[in-house]
Amino acid sequence: MSTDTEPSGAGIAFPPRPKRSEGQWALGETTPLTPNEAWKAKEGGLAVRERVEAYAKGGFDSIPGDDLRGRMRWWGLYTQRRPGIHGGRTASLEPHELDDEYFMLRVRTDGGAVDLHQLRTLAGISTEFARDTADVTDRQNIQFHWIRIEDMPRIWATLEDAGLITIDACGDTPRVILGSPVAGVAADEIIDGTPAMLKIREMYVGNEDLQNLPRKFKTAISGNPNQDVAHEIHDIAFVGVNHPEHGPGFDLWVGGGLSTNPMLAKRLGAWIPLDEVPDVWHGVIKIFRDYGYRRLRNRARLKFLMADWGPEVFRRVLEDEYLHRKLIDGPAPELPEGRHDHVGVHRQKNGKFYVGVAPIVGRVSGDVLAKLADAVEAAGSDRVRFTPQQKIVILDVVASKVPDLLDALDQIGLTARASAFRRGTMACTGIEFCKLAITATKSTATTLVAELENRLADVPELFTLDGPSLSINMNGCPNSCARAQIADIGLKGVQLPNPQDPQGETVDGFQIHLGGGLGVHAGFGRKVRGLKSTATDLPDYVERMVRRWLAQRKDDETFASWVVRAEEADLS
Repeated sequence: MSTDTEPSGAGIAFPPRPKRSEGQWALGETTPLTPNEAWKAKEGGLAVRERVEAYAKGGFDSIPGDDLRGRMRWWGLYTQRRPGIHGGRTASLEPHELDDEYFMLRVRTDGGAVDLHQLRTLAGISTEFARDTADVTDRQNIQFHWIRIEDMPRIWATLEDAGLITIDACGDTPRVILGSPVAGVAADEIIDGTPAMLKIREMYVGNEDLQNLPRKFKTAISGNPNQDVAHEIHDIAFVGVNHPEHGPGFDLWVGGGLSTNPMLAKRLGAWIPLDEVPDVWHGVIKIFRDYGYRRLRNRARLKFLMADWGPEVFRRVLEDEYLHRKLIDGPAPELPEGRHDHVGVHRQKNGKFYVGVAPIVGRVSGDVLAKLADAVEAAGSDRVRFTPQQKIVILDVVASKVPDLLDALDQIGLTARASAFRRGTMACTGIEFCKLAITATKSTATTLVAELENRLADVPELFTLDGPSLSINMNGCPNSCARAQIADIGLKGVQLPNPQDPQGETVDGFQIHLGGGLGVHAGFGRKVRGLKSTATDLPDYVERMVRRWLAQRKDDETFASWVVRAEEADLS
């Protein structure tokens, strides 16, 4: 591979060299620059699977640090937070001081797709091994807690018997692929990306050549015109679009991500036919592997390379060095005005229906999943999908079965008749289990939804499926796992002085971002200086904002549009 710089047509060095060593393999910089890079160079994450049998016999204390807080992530395992540690101490404690002797386990479900047998398998693992915990994440998978190392061999065997895996669910790997929850059935679908997603999974998940990336690599593929997979915040995304000459295919986006340095992905201006998606995906991830920055973990995501190169240079490197052919220029996808979720009852293109339900902030349980499986089976379906909005969709329901299914789902707390608050609120794991968290999230958000539904019961339009939408995303730390920067109301966990005892221990609070979004309103929202709220006062603040928006909006103005023009005093 040539690494000499060459002038491009736009006068940009090709490919640009950074001013200092960034640990880029393609430039011959293979000496590990961080502890993470050092242990990854010594042995990859896949190898730890064989050692789990020994750890299962020796117990938690037998696991060495590089495996415990490193390689085991390649198999979906993170140590969870020790209970009782105040959020104000998160940044000051060492990892071993935060570790509990239990694990969070992520199950990889690309496109969020499971059948009834797999759903019942997940329910059984929850009740037998995870203290009845199960969360639907915004990565379209199920996350368990309270997992013991002693149980992992049995858990893996049970999952794999059902065709489920945990490989590459975490770590510096190609993570779970987001796909449209209604791929293949939506009446207005541009193109079904499922074949490409399955091919990528078959060829590259667990592939040794892609197990030492600079950081995680997130993928989204959707041919839905509602752009339902948050493609703008992924390392790579394929967005359904109709080419005027070549027909349905995908528009290629690269370099998105949130956390403390949020960046939206850039269009490369290339149209990709369905059968070429895996090859192009492979080219992009190899660029990340070879040219990605490894000097600092907080600058190792692909978005930083894209920020330095720009889409023109990135596309040229992809074409010339990795694909060895030119890509077809293509049009940008049309921006959707509608919702990105799938809550409610909707007709499929085959005449059947899909039903989208809203567990509050994705929190379910093994018992709920088992009852969900029973309801789905009674409705004559065998296909369930988790969504990127922490929701659940049941496919292939005949019209005559829909009413009974809705009633059965209501009885287990999975309503398809959701309020704007239940429908639009997401929350990360939070301090309950996460070692990075500063505040509680799931419980705080659940209380917030209940309060808003009670306080705003006098506004009926907020309780109809075609009423105004409102997204409230709550994060327990700056890493934005629940996408705080792209919500109408984004909440980032902080510790605040206790109003009742300013000299005492701090209390949970949130820094507030307003008016973020994707699609038509793509952007990271508006920050009002000093705008924060304690968790206790949060329902008062959100109620105030919702009432002001509805009172001041023009026609059907969205919350994000109102925030842009609102007076600062109206946002406090």
